[in-house]
Amino acid sequence: MGAVEELRQSVEKVAGSVAAGVVRIGRGPGRGAGVVIADGAVLTNAHNLRGSETTVSFADGRVERGTVAGVDLDSDLAVVHVATAGAPAPEWHEGGVAIGTPVFAVTSPAGAGVRITIGTVSSTGRAFRGPRGRLVPDGIEHTAPLARGSSGSPIVDATGKLLGLSTHRLGDGFYLAIPADTELRGRVDALARGESPSRRYLGLALLPPRAARRLRAAVGLQEREGLLVRAVDGDGPAARAGVRAGDLLVEAGGRTLGSPDDLFAVLGDLADGDALQLRIVRGTDEIEVRVVFAERGGEESGTA
Repeated sequence: MGAVEELRQSVEKVAGSVAAGVVRIGRGPGRGAGVVIADGAVLTNAHNLRGSETTVSFADGRVERGTVAGVDLDSDLAVVHVATAGAPAPEWHEGGVAIGTPVFAVTSPAGAGVRITIGTVSSTGRAFRGPRGRLVPDGIEHTAPLARGSSGSPIVDATGKLLGLSTHRLGDGFYLAIPADTELRGRVDALARGESPSRRYLGLALLPPRAARRLRAAVGLQEREGLLVRAVDGDGPAARAGVRAGDLLVEAGGRTLGSPDDLFAVLGDLADGDALQLRIVRGTDEIEVRVVFAERGGEESGTA
């Protein structure tokens, strides 16, 4: 059997075993995709959702209303409960994924039915930032082309087993996927049970140190290592403590802030009831503010 025929048969197998379980999330070309993971449950990217309900469109033309069961904004994952009516869930791939492994991306672009493209794993262990700025480790980089609105769609191996969940494009023909490993399966099972993780957040949009130095120099202020506050959530803990756009965060809990990950690490170490002391440079003044959080169950994941 020739290579072309083997490839055709692999695509045919993937189409027959996986395509019926790939769905569209929301309406219009700008939303996303998802994949059935169990009877009544669909896995997608958190950034595809707007609120606690969403439209789920199946390959057979059915359109159902789904309810968000659990969401992890920092890892960009969500599980939606919806009537799947027997749509198949792919088996999960067991074992690691190596560079050069063939991958098949299966998605459902708006108005285009199911689309299957072919590529290879071009890199593994790729860290990237989720929608809220936290680092997501161990991403799979692949080259199977994806149309706009394909985030949340599965990549599978030649036997149709789930390798990962595509989350965004890097540009120049490369795409990132969250690996379908044992850790992901545990997190997805928890989300399906309605167990959304809860993490401390400040409610800030931040610029990294390089941008902070450049902007401070542009207005004649002394360079200083830190994170520049670009915007403040008016209902967030930082706003209640008096943090403003334009402030430079230089310390959190006594730790010097050289990157957003330093701040996330400090937030992650806080226990219930702990407040956070922030050292801020505002113009030429240096001040301290004390951020008080609600109970951990009352705080959602946030930018920082």
